[in-house]
Amino acid sequence: MKNMPQRTCVGCMQKKDKKDLIRIVKNKQNQMSIDKTGKKEGRGIYICNSQQCLEKAIKTKKIEKTFETQISEEIYNDLRGVILDK
Repeated sequence: MKNMPQRTCVGCMQKKDKKDLIRIVKNKQNQMSIDKTGKKEGRGIYICNSQQCLEKAIKTKKIEKTFETQISEEIYNDLRGVILDK
């Protein structure tokens, strides 16, 4: 049986299967996007598919600290839309 890669959610800090998390990517041009394929190039972080984890990550500014950059409200709204869709 093949091992499933584990990643840590930036919101709740729990390890979960990679396929169960949403990946956020910052590329070399400092553009941020939501990576639905898990294969985009760049620095990636993972967050649970949970509104609660997202709001906790926003409140504690974990995403901004990890990427070492300011994050626009547009990116957060995109994330909220992806999480609400599932």
